[in-house]
Amino acid sequence: MTKRVLVLNGPNLNLLGTREPGTYGSETLKDVEALCKSAAGELGLSIDFRQSNHEGELVTWIQDARKTADGILINPAAYSHTSVAIHDALRAVNLPVAEVHLTNIHQREAFRHHSYVSSVAFGVICGFGSLGYKLALEALAQKLK
Repeated sequence: MTKRVLVLNGPNLNLLGTREPGTYGSETLKDVEALCKSAAGELGLSIDFRQSNHEGELVTWIQDARKTADGILINPAAYSHTSVAIHDALRAVNLPVAEVHLTNIHQREAFRHHSYVSSVAFGVICGFGSLGYKLALEALAQKLK
């Protein structure tokens, strides 16, 4: 049976490629999605790739994942540092969670050093750009075996 992974992207990630390319690179979210689909195919996973700028929508998708996914890969973006609601939703669904950040959040502003998601994730990957998504999918594939 193919394992299903919900890939969630938080606020402003829809602007990848144009938003602060010196920080976030020139790849678009569509490029990241293509990388994830390719990696998932190689790993025997199916993915549902989504992005929202709305915290409540992300929370609803996480809650729905109880019935539609076997694991979650999330780049919560700015919500990493502010959202107890996303933390609580991830804890409530009791699925393996991998957290990804394109940049190394520990080399950035002090307020970015803490993530509410990290305490419910089995692993955190940051600073490797879009490669982090592939690495997280590999980790999820291992976790879901």
